[in-house]
Amino acid sequence: MALKLRMSRHGTRNRPFFHIVVADSRSCRDGKFIEKIGIYNPLLPKTSEDRVKFDADRAKHWLKM
Repeated sequence: MALKLRMSRHGTRNRPFFHIVVADSRSCRDGKFIEKIGIYNPLLPKTSEDRVKFDADRAKHWLKM
């Protein structure tokens, strides 16, 4: 099974935020996913530490597979 790290869109119109997920490459953008490994909020300032949060160890684990 081919896997991809991708962002799944959530939030309302004009107020998006994204979940960083591990998904099968054949699934749609907001469809089924295997594991949620982080979040991304583009509305926060670029200097904010809360703009991107993800588990780097889990991302490395999935990239090795």
